[in-house]
Amino acid sequence: MNDDQLLRYSRHILLPQIGIEGQQAIVSSRVLMVGAGGLGSPAAMYLAAAGVGTLVLADGDSVDLTNLQRQILHSLEGVGRLKAESGRDALARLNPETRVIPLVRRLEGNDLEAQVAAADLVLDCSDNFVTRHAINRACVQFRKPLVSGAAVRFDGQVSVFDLRREESPCYHCLFPEGEDVEEVRCAVMGVFAPITGIIGTVQAAEALKLLAGCGDPLVGRLLLLDALAMDWRSIRLVRDPACSVCAGR
Repeated sequence: MNDDQLLRYSRHILLPQIGIEGQQAIVSSRVLMVGAGGLGSPAAMYLAAAGVGTLVLADGDSVDLTNLQRQILHSLEGVGRLKAESGRDALARLNPETRVIPLVRRLEGNDLEAQVAAADLVLDCSDNFVTRHAINRACVQFRKPLVSGAAVRFDGQVSVFDLRREESPCYHCLFPEGEDVEEVRCAVMGVFAPITGIIGTVQAAEALKLLAGCGDPLVGRLLLLDALAMDWRSIRLVRDPACSVCAGR
């Protein structure tokens, strides 16, 4: 790091759990973020502010007026623009040292696998189970840590799936693909604006801890938030030995 970076990130460096080595790991990292909406907005802003070296921002959607109630990465001037490009410009204003690569498409198949393989860490800030399961399969295949979040109505959840740890389950262990799981979308059910900020920020915190190698990540735990009661709960997760995605890996 140069002198300007040492000053800019000095409050991280002062933390003995991070220090210069941890901050250097953050600065040298490449993070893939799928989704630049409600969860991706605060997560991307904190990752860029913290100095993540390369942030790949994947989102094929455009900014809509209804997004602005919670998707703080975007502004009124950005309505109609592609979210990945709008996000890139906002993050450049926040920290021009972070290289933001906008991918204005839905990642799937070989394209998704290539992006996961190139990343040090993946954040799932998407809003549908098809995408979440595809991301999980790729992360299991390439043994990349996955920070997964979800938020709708007044409820949020966060967990970390890291197959580099023998005891870690994968997303499929928690929500088996093909089971009758209700797909709840913000466009239909609504979402309390701050819940996306809270969950997205927790995702950023978990990502930075993993990159810096500090603390105890949410591996094997599902953190649940009921914002109406402002009640947090933590549920222990175990790996499914019969999981069709991660068993034997």
